[in-house]
Amino acid sequence: MDAVAFILNALSDPTRRALLETIASRPDATATELAAELPITRQAVLKHLGALADAGLVDRERSGREVHYRVTPAPLSDAVSWMADVGGQWDERLARLRRAVDPS
Repeated sequence: MDAVAFILNALSDPTRRALLETIASRPDATATELAAELPITRQAVLKHLGALADAGLVDRERSGREVHYRVTPAPLSDAVSWMADVGGQWDERLARLRRAVDPS
């Protein structure tokens, strides 16, 4: 699976999207702090954080016994760029189809 596929897969889950938004508003939050703000267990938060980290969307930093999480925006930019490229290709295809159907 390529990087964009990992990103889109991670973002396909509404809980992970909510978690990512929470981390963006609370940089350096721990899994325990995040679980307190979401209607899921700490264990579930850790599982979702693992998927986000695997996609490169969050960064972890250990500080003693705690692990702090923060959003890493670069992978999101890569996914947005890919979507813009695909959207541009479809715009070109639809324009050609429009010209073929209505050549006036």
